[in-house]
Amino acid sequence: MNEKEYYIDFEQRLLEELAGICPECASANGMLLGSDDIDEKWKEMGPEYMAEAVTQLNDYPEAALGWAAYVGLAVAAWWDGDWSANRLRSYTSLHGSRGFDDMDEHIIRDILGLPLNGKEALKFEKQFQAISYGTISFIRHEGTEAQTTKAYYTFAHAVNVIFRIGVSLGLKRLGYKYDRINCQMPS
Repeated sequence: MNEKEYYIDFEQRLLEELAGICPECASANGMLLGSDDIDEKWKEMGPEYMAEAVTQLNDYPEAALGWAAYVGLAVAAWWDGDWSANRLRSYTSLHGSRGFDDMDEHIIRDILGLPLNGKEALKFEKQFQAISYGTISFIRHEGTEAQTTKAYYTFAHAVNVIFRIGVSLGLKRLGYKYDRINCQMPS
């Protein structure tokens, strides 16, 4: 298996593992909700997120991973709103008053408009903690040596999966779902 195939396989296996931890993240057919617009926004924001997250990885690995899900929630909310304006928002607009450190609270309170101690916010917190812990365990079982190029790319691919889970949960929260379409030709 070449390197590209390895990371595709890694993401798929991680997604399956995390869907077991958080079954609400996928739709009935097992797919994550998303959109091309949101994927493009992540291509823009992802490198900035990674630059901050890797500095947090040793001391706060759960936050370094889990905050990606909060970013997914925010971008899903932006996409559902005025996308022509929201698509122009910068990554740093997701920061709280303490920057990366309180990004989760800023997204919940100021972007989603939820009370921090409310039922929905606490459910997201619990889900994202479980996903972060599950991801850390999954990465450790991969046996990737720390502080290597492979470790960095493994982390980047894990963050990508977690972002997509945040997007899917955000879109489900907003009422989106996949429906089966039955197309028949007229007789």
